Amino acid sequence: MGFSQEQARRLLALQPRLGPEHREAAAAQLLLLGLSAEAALALLERSPALLRLPTERLRERAEELRRLGLDGGRLQRAASRCPQLLHVPRKRLEAAVRLLRERCLFTAEQLREVLGTCPAVLLEEPRTLHHQFQYAYFRMGVQQKEMVKARLFQMPFAELRNRHIFLERRGLYETPHKGQTQTSNPKLKDILQLPEKDFLASLAYSTPEEFEVFKKLLAREEEEKKEEEDVDALYTEDDDDDLDSDESKRARE
Repeated sequence: MGFSQEQARRLLALQPRLGPEHREAAAAQLLLLGLSAEAALALLERSPALLRLPTERLRERAEELRRLGLDGGRLQRAASRCPQLLHVPRKRLEAAVRLLRERCLFTAEQLREVLGTCPAVLLEEPRTLHHQFQYAYFRMGVQQKEMVKARLFQMPFAELRNRHIFLERRGLYETPHKGQTQTSNPKLKDILQLPEKDFLASLAYSTPEEFEVFKKLLAREEEEKKEEEDVDALYTEDDDDDLDSDESKRARE
């Protein structure tokens, strides 16, 4: 199979209670994906659950990912970075793809690019993906093409929001009005991909200390807002109960 003696010993040490045929079959499937012996072994060490999957299941999942556009080197990189893709339920993958195509309106080519650069999107809850997309589209005024180029889904939503609102409150980012072409805003790619130190120095013109204070204040704002919403919801429930009580009294009269 192309394993050295040392690699073979590491393979045999995985899940000792399993028969050797399970380990060999799983390793063989990973090699068929194009992974090197070392990469396949490292993947099994990080995600030993793959050893328990039927060989046919691994083969079918690889074909599903290829149909989504993760072929060749993209499939190898996706499997190495997100081994969970090989054993999560199919419905979960399909739900994420359907969301990206039907509600976020990415083209087939854009979807392939998203999956190739950030395969972990297939593991996200559709609601989470849609929320991040809507924020970039409506709050930031960014189109799908720029989202793909900037690799939107590689950054956690909380960090994207922190950076965007920080720029906004410093007067350095403005949400474009409908039909307006906004050229003065920083590019989404720079907001997302610059290390925090460079983001602060070249885009926000601020310091790490100021950014940390801002994030704490923003978190407090969100907490207070949630508390207010909870109180409003409680009063709404009380009003509904009073209304039901009044209607019951009138009905009895």
